Amino acid sequence: MNILEAIKNLENHITNPKDGLPEEVFLFVSRIIPMVNVDLLIKDENKRTLLAWRKDKFGGTGWHIPGGIIRYKEKIETRIQKVAEVEIGTIVKFNPIPISYNEIIINEQQTRGHFISMLFNCFLSEKYIPHNIGINSNDAGYLAWHKSCPDNLIKVHEIYRKYI
Repeated sequence: MNILEAIKNLENHITNPKDGLPEEVFLFVSRIIPMVNVDLLIKDENKRTLLAWRKDKFGGTGWHIPGGIIRYKEKIETRIQKVAEVEIGTIVKFNPIPISYNEIIINEQQTRGHFISMLFNCFLSEKYIPHNIGINSNDAGYLAWHKSCPDNLIKVHEIYRKYI
């Protein structure tokens, strides 16, 4: 199979890139181009930060700021709200101007090893109660408000410590 046939074969497995890619294709693409993502610095009126517990082979284990990869032809604002809906179960108010741009290169990691990240100030009322039904504090996706930055922030989010 030549390269054009291989590309056509891949395209046959992608129904609509706006909806995301099949996992295997996404991981392959992440090995050859930087991923562009949004990170949501979600604060309440008491200046607490909403963080999620992460536990996976790419990001490691620890607290992280919710975020997601921008899909093909997707507006940044749309990805911010989709991340909020999927990861925290509600929409957020946000400033459309990022407070930080970062290039993250994880030299020891080929897959998911290069990101262009934009950090956005987001707001949720203190009345928001994280939806942790059926999971405990050691499960991926567990949400908690933090008055200060926890010691066990995932390594790639150390760049955000000063904002938390």
